[in-house]
Amino acid sequence: MAILIKGGRVIDPAQNLDARRDLLLEGDKIVALEADITAPAGARVIPAEGKIVTPGLIDMHVHLREPGYEQKETIATGTRAAAAGGFTAVACMANTNPVADNASVIAFIIEKARQEGVVRVYPVGALSKGLEGKEIAEIGELAAAGAVAISDDGHPVMNALVMRHALEYAKMFNLPVISHCEDADLANEGLMHEGLMSTILGLRGIPAAAEEVMVARDLILVELTGGRLHLAHVSTAGSVRLLKEARARGVKVTAEATPHHLCLTDGLVQSYDTSTKVNPPLRPADHVAAVVAALEAGDIDAIASDHAPHADEDKDVEYDYAPFGMVGLETAVPLVVTELILPGKLTWLQAIRAWTVNPARILNVPGGNLAPGSIADVTIIDPELEKEVNVNEFYSLGHNSPLHGRRLKGWPVATIVGGRIVMEQGKVIED
Repeated sequence: MAILIKGGRVIDPAQNLDARRDLLLEGDKIVALEADITAPAGARVIPAEGKIVTPGLIDMHVHLREPGYEQKETIATGTRAAAAGGFTAVACMANTNPVADNASVIAFIIEKARQEGVVRVYPVGALSKGLEGKEIAEIGELAAAGAVAISDDGHPVMNALVMRHALEYAKMFNLPVISHCEDADLANEGLMHEGLMSTILGLRGIPAAAEEVMVARDLILVELTGGRLHLAHVSTAGSVRLLKEARARGVKVTAEATPHHLCLTDGLVQSYDTSTKVNPPLRPADHVAAVVAALEAGDIDAIASDHAPHADEDKDVEYDYAPFGMVGLETAVPLVVTELILPGKLTWLQAIRAWTVNPARILNVPGGNLAPGSIADVTIIDPELEKEVNVNEFYSLGHNSPLHGRRLKGWPVATIVGGRIVMEQGKVIED
């Protein structure tokens, strides 16, 4: 069935386009993007006046937990959370059980997503066998099976030689190495950012340097190897400074930041709500401002949720014992709109670029633009729609969000994947 999206404000950073346009989809392709298109016979017409029409949003860093941790999330529930949040594609990390360090697990994820998912799922293979950081995984096997990147996310690669070898081998297959930059010794089992707030609250701190020393190391290693480095969840001013210096030298490095590191501060930890316990930790306002400025300047390429669902009983413990992570797929867009776009800290074009063309380029996956002939992945956002966050209405099995009860503006109202509407007015549409 043809779909005509009529009269929306089309924002497509790949074409440097921000204008009123009509968009026509037929089958799984975009066939026309013009000022005025007459609806073909039998076409579904979606009025989009006052709405933002963008290429399908891509979240390049999520945890779908399957296989092995289905009590936290499944591919079925995680992809429905993505659709509800306006995302047409996600890249899922390798910290499953068994670990996604071999072709069999990658094939399982791809097939499970085909059977039960509602958005595109791109698996990320493990950098090291068993995520142990001792021996690199069979990177060629992972690439052949369909992995779009390699990463030990959630576990820092403390051995610099292993990281060097991973960058060298991944280079042969043009895969980015996604680095979880954390010095575990410096982090020293800390619980939140080390600073004034941790002192006031009496919680063990994680210094900003725990992230920054690993950023520095990995930038040196990628310069040595000529590989492709992607820095996950950049969160400190020092990391931003190192990143800017490396990019100025022409180092092959890209980076992402999460909505929570762009919009929230460590002040939220005063509630002792374990949903605020994330890794890297929430930072003070000066670090947040530096990360926002880097995104605005283009030194940080992508916004990625680091969606990390946990079962309620895992988080309903004392702060010391709770696992790190918060869910983000269903609140990422309105949080960024409310905290960054509406106050003028970021433009729509800058935000959409970080969710579309840039992650598509980094991962070398389809989508990211609305040019005729491209895949028919589209997101429609209502910039005026204001709603209260209710974690009990999430499609995700994880309810670990500190945003519960908060009113946010700018919610996705339609998600289209391959020419099929999978979410409309906040409701996921089942076959």
